[in-house]
Amino acid sequence: MPARFMLVTAPAKINLYLGVHSQKDERGYHRVDSVMTSIDLADTLAIAPAEELSVHTVPEADFPMEHNTAYRAAAAMGEAFGRDPNFTILIDKHIPVRSGLGGPSTDAAAVIMALCREWGLDPTDPKIDEVARSIGADVPFFLYGPPAYLAGAGDEMRELFRPLTGTPVALVKPLASGVTARDAYVRFDEDPVDVPELEPMLEALRQHDETAIFDGVVNNLAPAACAIEPEIAEILDWIREQPDVRAADVTGSGACVFAVCNTQMAADAIVLDAIKEHGWWGQSAKMENSGPYIAAG
Repeated sequence: MPARFMLVTAPAKINLYLGVHSQKDERGYHRVDSVMTSIDLADTLAIAPAEELSVHTVPEADFPMEHNTAYRAAAAMGEAFGRDPNFTILIDKHIPVRSGLGGPSTDAAAVIMALCREWGLDPTDPKIDEVARSIGADVPFFLYGPPAYLAGAGDEMRELFRPLTGTPVALVKPLASGVTARDAYVRFDEDPVDVPELEPMLEALRQHDETAIFDGVVNNLAPAACAIEPEIAEILDWIREQPDVRAADVTGSGACVFAVCNTQMAADAIVLDAIKEHGWWGQSAKMENSGPYIAAG
């Protein structure tokens, strides 16, 4: 019996490694190597059958709903499987936009997985991955949950690793400004940064060597983000000087900076100081081992 509604938790992500190459594929996308892990900062989606497809966000988005990744994901699922994607989708937004935390991508993945459940589809069907990749490079990652290495344009799943569940993270970004991925890549092309070595990170993840993993945190797109929004560089320099920080960098194309911390108390203290003393946006979180979590009612 179909559910009357579904509540879906859509987690954010951070990049433990991001290596952008100067080469582009036939689609015009940069070749990207990415290692991501989900965190417990999340959007919440309420999805219910309706007479037509509609998407609403809280707070309200400043662009037409047809451009929302959740709307596009539902429409693409309908086209791929010959169904009418007639649902009302309400997204309670907690993941900041233009932050590099993957908000639009995780929302899309949440819709894809919810429709798999509603329509009785196998989530491992290759068509599901095709739909995810058509919406955005990070969407395939969010179908899973554990730390993962993706290649291609950052959209081809290559390897999954043991989770780093519970590891404390402090998230800090400029309060009002952000960075779009498009702008970051344009700036990267103007002044490319060499791709950092990937294999040490992958081997550390295979061995579950946390010291080596966090010693290897790197993002060669970060200088582009900092060039667009210099306050990101200010936050990054500041957060690296804070007590009990194991590693820190920009996530994705920014504008959020993350710090992997020794304790939750240290992460909470960093966030509190960022908000009260500097006027930045801040949120403490933990690394997770979860893709979209669906509860039906």
